[in-house]
Amino acid sequence: MKLPQLLLGSLLLAPTLATAQTVQPIKYADLAKRLDQPSDTTYVVNFWATWCAPCIKELPNFEQLNAEYASKKVKVLLVSMDTPTLLDKKVVPFVQKRGLKSEVLLMNEPDPNAWLTKLDKKWSGAIPYTLIVNNKKNQRITFEKELTQAELIAAVQKAL
Repeated sequence: MKLPQLLLGSLLLAPTLATAQTVQPIKYADLAKRLDQPSDTTYVVNFWATWCAPCIKELPNFEQLNAEYASKKVKVLLVSMDTPTLLDKKVVPFVQKRGLKSEVLLMNEPDPNAWLTKLDKKWSGAIPYTLIVNNKKNQRITFEKELTQAELIAAVQKAL
């Protein structure tokens, strides 16, 4: 390939690479700090994994919610429970292939049992798990199951 063709090819790919979704590893303490902020933002936090069929099935519901509530103070966080070693091999390709627009994080903790009950005393650790938080209105709603679009919208409306 000649240099001008190589440069042209690079320029054509650059916008795609620049807009590719990144996945940030996060520690529980950092997530908790973010969710405990005294703000009127409603956080919709979905814990999922690339190997969890019900999780994958409901992801489009969170993406639709993210798009529909973009102008409101609603923040969707998709927190992958895949092991940190799978970040580049599985999670990032999964997110990019599906074109996820919501913020995607990867829980970077060696022992889920050390933080699960800090987030929710009733959470058994099963996924999908969704937490909806609005600190200004003192709302905290949890689901340890796959959510339908209607259930998700109703819960967010209640939190708003």
